Amino acid sequence: MPVKPAKQHTRESLLKALQGDMERIAQATHHDPASILGRRAGSSATYILFYAPDTATLHLNELDTAVERIPGSDFFIYNGDLDALPEHYSLHRVDQHNQHHDYYDPYSFAAQISDYDLHLFSEGRHFHIYNILGAHIREVDGISGVHFATWAPSAERVSVIGDFNGWDGRCHPMNSRGGNGVWELFIPGLAESALYKFEIRNRDSGEVLSKTDPYAQQMEMRPRTASVISANSRYQWQDAQWLTERNEHDWLHTPMSIYECHLGSWQRDEHNQFLNYRELAHRLVAYLQETGFTHIELMPITEHPLDASWGYQTTGYFAPTRRFGNADDFRYFVDHCHRHGIGVLLDWVPAHFPKDQHGLARFDGSALYEHEDPRRGEHR
Repeated sequence: MPVKPAKQHTRESLLKALQGDMERIAQATHHDPASILGRRAGSSATYILFYAPDTATLHLNELDTAVERIPGSDFFIYNGDLDALPEHYSLHRVDQHNQHHDYYDPYSFAAQISDYDLHLFSEGRHFHIYNILGAHIREVDGISGVHFATWAPSAERVSVIGDFNGWDGRCHPMNSRGGNGVWELFIPGLAESALYKFEIRNRDSGEVLSKTDPYAQQMEMRPRTASVISANSRYQWQDAQWLTERNEHDWLHTPMSIYECHLGSWQRDEHNQFLNYRELAHRLVAYLQETGFTHIELMPITEHPLDASWGYQTTGYFAPTRRFGNADDFRYFVDHCHRHGIGVLLDWVPAHFPKDQHGLARFDGSALYEHEDPRRGEHR
């Protein structure tokens, strides 16, 4: 006896079935937006659902058709034939200010972090997690964009916010990858230099936090606190000879003379402003060669909020501070030292987590990176 096809949902019954999830999306409390947003094709319903705050009209480019707004909401739904749509479809959006935007739907892309990477991370054995977490420009299915990921196990919801979505946590909620606490989202179309943060809603308190990315490779110049999307460096290193000699050198049994230096106070320009990493490289190397030092030890150059500090209150362990230039400027500093026979040591300080609202302290509303006991979690 032939099996009858399942009865299709009516529009009313479909919206009723989606109501709870839609409310959580609109209230920015949903932990798995990909389970409701984007394309849904099954035996009981075939549709595409979009959430687009501050939108006047929405248009599916490939079908050259308008997407219907669900009355009284910021949700849009398309119920027609999806066979003609590619896997990654594009939209034309006109916002309430009559600005036009074309983009691919982020929720048409599958999760990008492998189960093996998540397994290693959960066991504390992923030694290259900086290649996974953070913000990385990449191409997915031939479409360029930025993959975002962060660790926030005490979060109810995490969103990517930035200058590309009006810093609105409703626009790009991330997808939870389960009990490991990792959240991720690929946003097509984003590129180098865009500003972003993670907006995190704590699961227990409901507190909403706006945090810089712990794995960001570049930050805004203080006092601004956003992370900056950084492209892979095109810097051409010229220190191959120094690296070869270092590998061949018996450094364990050779005298070392180390000069410890705080770049912000060592020298400044005639207007008492900070020097660039490149300027510092030339001045410092000349001084070190004159005085006979073999190495320079830099007090923390990881990003930190306060000029008056020595740099110990770190907010970004993967981002050289913008006070003295960009990441390629810092690469030049190291390169110049190496080319002139000077080794470089970096102070790395995990004992301070500044309590600035954007910093690492209580990142997801819990003592995530620091110890819960303040006697062990703070250096006093």
